[in-house]
Amino acid sequence: MPTGQPLAYRMRPRTLDEVAGQQEVIGKDTALYQMIRNGHVPSMLLYGEPGIGKTSLAYAIAGTSDLPFIALNATTSGKKDIEDVVKESRMTGKVLLFLDEIHRFNKLQQDTLLPHIENGSVVLIGATTENPYHDVNPAIRSRCGEIKQLKRLTKEDMLTLLHRALDDEERGLGKQSIEITAEQLDQIAVASNGDARKALTLLESIVEASDEENGSVVVEDSLVSQLVSRVGVFGDKKGSHFYNLLSALQKSIRGSDTDAALYYTAHLLESGDLVALSRRLLVIAYEDIGLANPAVGPQVLAAIQSAERLGLPEARIPLANAVVLMCLSEKSNSAYQALDAAIAAIHAGKTGDIPMHLRDAHYGGAKDLGHVGYQYPHDTKVGSFGGWVDQTYLPDKLVGTHYYSPIDAGEEKRLASIYRKLESFKKK
Repeated sequence: MPTGQPLAYRMRPRTLDEVAGQQEVIGKDTALYQMIRNGHVPSMLLYGEPGIGKTSLAYAIAGTSDLPFIALNATTSGKKDIEDVVKESRMTGKVLLFLDEIHRFNKLQQDTLLPHIENGSVVLIGATTENPYHDVNPAIRSRCGEIKQLKRLTKEDMLTLLHRALDDEERGLGKQSIEITAEQLDQIAVASNGDARKALTLLESIVEASDEENGSVVVEDSLVSQLVSRVGVFGDKKGSHFYNLLSALQKSIRGSDTDAALYYTAHLLESGDLVALSRRLLVIAYEDIGLANPAVGPQVLAAIQSAERLGLPEARIPLANAVVLMCLSEKSNSAYQALDAAIAAIHAGKTGDIPMHLRDAHYGGAKDLGHVGYQYPHDTKVGSFGGWVDQTYLPDKLVGTHYYSPIDAGEEKRLASIYRKLESFKKK
C-alpha cells in the first residue's frame, strides 16, 4: 500500500460486509444486498452529504461483484472517457461504472452512455450530494432501478471505523503502538458528525502530530481538543444539506419546538451564511406566525437588521431572540393561504369585470363612462371600528366568494370576530 495515500482512502471497505452503517440501504437483510451477493448489480443513484460513504459503498459493491470496475468524476471526464467505458463493456460483456458528481453529467456524455445503460452492458452507480429528483437528468434517473439516500453514520458506526483503522496492520495504523483513550476516540467520533472521511483524516492527523514515548505514540487530550475544534461539520454550503437545514428550521419553528429550532439555527450560523438564515426567518414571521401575532414581523425584521449591523458572532444574539419568539408565538397561515387561493382562482379563470363604481374616476369623462356610485366608507362610522358601508367590491360573477378563513389564534381571534361581524352586516 503506497504510503502517500490518506488513511481514509486506504480504509475504504473492500466488500459489502466491511461497510459500516447504512444498514437500511445495504444491510444483510436488504433486497439490494441479496441481489448483489447473487451476482446482479442494478444501476443506481447514491445520494447524500459529503463523507457519508457514497464512494466507499460503490467500491464495496465493486469488490463484492465480479464486474470490471471503472471510476470517473463527471466534472473532469469527457466524451472520450465515456467511449473508453463503452469499449471496455464490448470487450468484457459488462462493466460497472462509478460516476461521482453525476449531477454534472453533460448532454454529450449522456448521449454516449445512455444506450449502453439501457441494454445493460454498462451498470451505472452514480453519486451526488444534490437531490437527484432536482439535479440529476431525468433520462439518467429513469434508467436507475435504485435511488438510495445515505444517512450520516452514527457515533457507534464512527467508533467501529476508528477501531478498525487502529487495528488494521495492512491498510491502517495497526503496525504502530498508539496510546489513545476511549474518551479521545469519542471526541473524534462526535466532532466528525457522521462523516467517515473527516473521522479517519482527523485520527491520522492526531497520530501524526503526537509525540512518541518509549516506542509508542501517546495522544494528549490537549492535542485532540485543538484539532477537533478545527473540524468543519456543517455540511455543504448551498448544497442540498444546506437547504435541508433551512427546511428543518422552518418546520421546527412552525411546530413550536424551541430546542430543535435553535439547533438548526446554530448549524446555519456555523455555515456562515447570515443572509440566507435572515431571509428564511423573515419569511417564517409572515408565513407561519402571520396574523396571530402581527407584531412579530417587525420584531424579526429589527432583529435581522441588528444582526446585519453587528455581524457574526454577535449577530447570533438578536437572531436567537427572534427564533425563540417565533417558536413560542401563536401561529397562523391564513393570510397567505387566502392570497394563494385567490391566485389559484385567477389561474383557473375565475375572474370578472371590476364593478363600475370601483373604477378610476379621477379624470374628466369618467362619469360619462359610468364610473359612478362609489360610497366613501369613512363617511359612515360604525362604532369604534371606523367607517363601513355595504357595497359590492368583488366582480359580480364572484359575489359571495370567500378566500380568507380566519383562525381563532392570538391576535387573529380579535380580527376574526371583526371579519365575521362585517360578514353578518352584509347578509342584513
